[in-house]
Amino acid sequence: MKKRALVSVSDKTGIIPFVQKLEELGVEIISTGGTKKALAEAGVKVIGIEEVTQFPEMMDGRVKTLHPNIHGGLLARRDSEAHLAAAKEHGIELIDYVIVNLYPFQQTIENPESTYADAIENIDIGGPSMIRSAAKNHASVAIIVDATDYDGVVAELESAGELSIESKRKLAAKAFRHTAAYDALIAEYLTKEVGEEAPEKLTVTYNLKQTLRYGENPHQKASFYEKPLGNPTSLSRAKQLHGKELSYNNINDADAALAVIRDFKDPAVAAIKHMNPCGVGIGETVFDAYMKAYEADPVSIFGGIVASNREIDGQTAERMKEIFLEIIIAPSFTEEAMQILTEKKNLRLLTVEFQENQPVEKYVTSVAGGALMQEVDKLSFEDATITTATKREPTEEEWKQLKMAWKVVKHVKSNAIVLGKADQTIGIGAGQMNRVGSAKIAIEQAGEQAKGAVLASDAFFPMNDTVEAAAKAGVTAIIQPGGSVRDQDSIDKADEYGIAMVFTGVRHFKH
Repeated sequence: MKKRALVSVSDKTGIIPFVQKLEELGVEIISTGGTKKALAEAGVKVIGIEEVTQFPEMMDGRVKTLHPNIHGGLLARRDSEAHLAAAKEHGIELIDYVIVNLYPFQQTIENPESTYADAIENIDIGGPSMIRSAAKNHASVAIIVDATDYDGVVAELESAGELSIESKRKLAAKAFRHTAAYDALIAEYLTKEVGEEAPEKLTVTYNLKQTLRYGENPHQKASFYEKPLGNPTSLSRAKQLHGKELSYNNINDADAALAVIRDFKDPAVAAIKHMNPCGVGIGETVFDAYMKAYEADPVSIFGGIVASNREIDGQTAERMKEIFLEIIIAPSFTEEAMQILTEKKNLRLLTVEFQENQPVEKYVTSVAGGALMQEVDKLSFEDATITTATKREPTEEEWKQLKMAWKVVKHVKSNAIVLGKADQTIGIGAGQMNRVGSAKIAIEQAGEQAKGAVLASDAFFPMNDTVEAAAKAGVTAIIQPGGSVRDQDSIDKADEYGIAMVFTGVRHFKH
């Protein structure tokens, strides 16, 4: 019995040579609309869909394949005498191959000129229906939705005369992933349009960007996926200009570095180690900012990730080259900087787009058996209601340093303490089980530089011991959320030492 293929694709990449091969193998071709026209112009003998359905396309093409002559041909089980008899009785010819991809819904909604009506019109109905019918009956019907599978299908047909059940199962699984991802995008778009904050079903989809060598540790398998409509300034949209491929830990650390640097408008550089900033610097130039970030902790930056919100120039590249860095991320690199840094063959150089107004995103975090979703912490210093809790107000310079330290502390794992001075971090205490423990680590790291420094805390002080430790180290100003039932103890201790302490009313936990 002669085989038949139904072909209807929006993305016509590779479709003509693929269908020509099927025709050479004796497969009859059924097609619709623009696909039919393209195939006919290439010399393929095409049966129009209306010849199969005995019904014209209508309603601007919305109704053309939703017909028993199509879906009967797809769903009829070849091992069921009753199915085959029904097909024969109603004049339904069987379809053996379905090559379909869907209306460009994602490309439509990515276009800023597109309207809501454009989006709705690009919701495919017939395509997913054919894909699902064929995929359900994959024991009998091969469903091909991805152009990268064309060559493999042809090779197997040429060598074996038919696709194996294993191949059909793989193609069916991919087909259902294809329609699931398509529907997830539509659901996400419409959910956002109606302003639903906590939908009863969370539908998300990601595209494989990279299969990683391993995960957090060599014995763990891992992959990197990209959100189809993700933040254009995210790491998943970065361009790698040089160096080894990114690892699981590289990706996590680079993402953390970008999160820090996005909070600064002046030239800034952040060095990251194990997802915590180990040094952040602000300067008049990118070179000044890098040197401050480096000098903040010249030990921990070794083997770290560095991110800059300004182009890397030759002078900065020369200093970066002096130490071992895993990754350097920036909006761009000068030609001189590239020549200098590419001398290190394994050093990864990434460019990422920076823009003023970052889109509001939600993070989905896996937990055993479920997921947590929350908005990204984008609350800025300007958004907070700052009050001075102590008798002494901060000086102009202290205000500047407090603002810098507060921007950094929200990116440090809780409990978090950051000491800042002269536009750079000088001590960072991260992830301790009590706040004074983090303070002691930051103070010890700062050493003599703690004198005249400011201190930022991601959450309130439950006791006055952190203020006591800061005062003894020479800290002159503190910024913290406030809100503890024992705030007065900390205020009194700050007043005792002449420390200026301000409350933000905002907590910045990062677990």
